[in-house]
Amino acid sequence: MRLNAFLARAGVASRRGADRLIKAGRVSVNGRPGQLNDDVSDADDIKLNGRRISSQKLRYILLYKPEGYITTLKDPENRVKVTDLVKIDERVVPVGRLDFNTTGALLLTNDGELTNKLMHPSFEVDKVYEAEVEGAVTDEILNKLSIGLKLKDGRTAPAKARKLSDNKIELTIHEGRSHQVKRMLEAVGLPVKKLHRPKYGPLSLEGLKLGQWRDLSEPELKLLK
Repeated sequence: MRLNAFLARAGVASRRGADRLIKAGRVSVNGRPGQLNDDVSDADDIKLNGRRISSQKLRYILLYKPEGYITTLKDPENRVKVTDLVKIDERVVPVGRLDFNTTGALLLTNDGELTNKLMHPSFEVDKVYEAEVEGAVTDEILNKLSIGLKLKDGRTAPAKARKLSDNKIELTIHEGRSHQVKRMLEAVGLPVKKLHRPKYGPLSLEGLKLGQWRDLSEPELKLLK
């Protein structure tokens, strides 16, 4: 396979990111600088910054994230990470983030190409959130959310907003800004008390308990791609 594909399968970066590593001279193949058009296999001695790497089996995992876990891989406070819940040989990373106290569907994979695709704004993956809020959900608030709101980092895209109860709302968005759902609801006077994501794109948590995970099925992966 091409060198950039090998690096992506190793969980190092997306193919585009791997191209940048190769161009920067950070990748070697059998003791010489790697080239963009190199064809390689596990039999080759491939190193990144002097450290040997090998390709991995591609894994696509859906985790039911509990509260109290972070989705970043480095933390100065040494808090527990979502990757601590997934005990496998392959190194997988979260696609996007869920806040420390937010529960719900989280995708983890070592497919750098798919991660890059899903994170790109143009891909528009629907993410469904259920929020328990302070205050009453009204038709006026639903309308404001459905046409988009002006936040400090720009106007949001229209969201799908549905009232679940007087103090509970379902919000479907496809953007991935930092703390976006909480900021949107706070902007309409509904501070969030509890936040849960039951669906990520075509993936739902059906059959999973809090803290459990499973590999995606082939039909799910096809839908996701």
